[in-house]
Amino acid sequence: MTEKNYGGSTSHGFKGGAGVNSSFKKELVKKSKESKEEESGEGIDAKSIKMYKKAGEIAFKSVDFAREIVKKGVLLREIAEKIEEKIIQLGGKPAFPVNLSINEIAAHSTPSFDDSSVAHGLIKVDIGVHVDGHVADTAFSVDLENYEENRKLIKVAEMALKKASEKAGYDVALNEIGGIIEAEIKLHGFSPIQNLSGHSIEIYNLHSGVNVPNYDNGSNIKMEEGVYAIEPFSTNGLGAVRDGKLSGIYHLEEYKNVRDSFARDVLTFIYEEYKTLPFCSRWIHKKFGSRGLLALRQIEQAGLLHHYAQLVEKGNGKVAQAENTFIITAKEKIVVVA
Repeated sequence: MTEKNYGGSTSHGFKGGAGVNSSFKKELVKKSKESKEEESGEGIDAKSIKMYKKAGEIAFKSVDFAREIVKKGVLLREIAEKIEEKIIQLGGKPAFPVNLSINEIAAHSTPSFDDSSVAHGLIKVDIGVHVDGHVADTAFSVDLENYEENRKLIKVAEMALKKASEKAGYDVALNEIGGIIEAEIKLHGFSPIQNLSGHSIEIYNLHSGVNVPNYDNGSNIKMEEGVYAIEPFSTNGLGAVRDGKLSGIYHLEEYKNVRDSFARDVLTFIYEEYKTLPFCSRWIHKKFGSRGLLALRQIEQAGLLHHYAQLVEKGNGKVAQAENTFIITAKEKIVVVA
């Protein structure tokens, strides 16, 4: 999933990293570790690489499955739930709710438990898989209208990802990657979405602080050893997104007491099951029923959750997305979802 930023500053990243209380996040990560794992600035050990690869294998198979079931007229809820169930069947867990964002909605759109919307238009399918907090993040786009411009937008996003992936590596400046994405998309008459970016990833932390831009932002920050998602967005619109309606997607920002006993049970479930990773109201309804949604509202009103807005192209232009995850070390580059 994507990171939204404004002029170099960063808002809450979708995947639960940016904006989470840092001491709270570190404590959750510490508790999730059964043995030595990677820490910020210390590289990645062999066990973690193995876990990321496993998540990537599951994500790859889940993408193949998703391509088979994403059809025009199928309920979005059915598509999302089948993909999430497939991830679990394959031995992983969803790192965030499957996003099914259509046309001008660039990201952060997942169906509610009673959603009657169906697949149509230019649809972005964004899938995250984690294995003990090690996340593989990937996305693809599908034209469900047999429309030439949709297909061009998709091809351009895929080509931008391919060229950026070839450039990515240890000690490579992030603005060079952004410049490659920008040049490829503009070459074909479209615009990159400049306030959406890729991101670094750590255990149970989908946005660990480094943005991978989709344009040359002048940053001389270089790729160090770590895990990165690169995700170009191409559009025939203005090249920026704004906040739309609330998505029903949340992440836990703080874990402290709430007054209602049932709401405390729901909060404990969120804490233990998702940690700082995003979850959705549909999942809470599946576990607790309608009463769970009332508890979720109480937890949100207590200020313990961040509720994500859908991200909508400012000119209502159509948007395509492509994404993959990479492990970067001083010696090699590993394509995670492959």
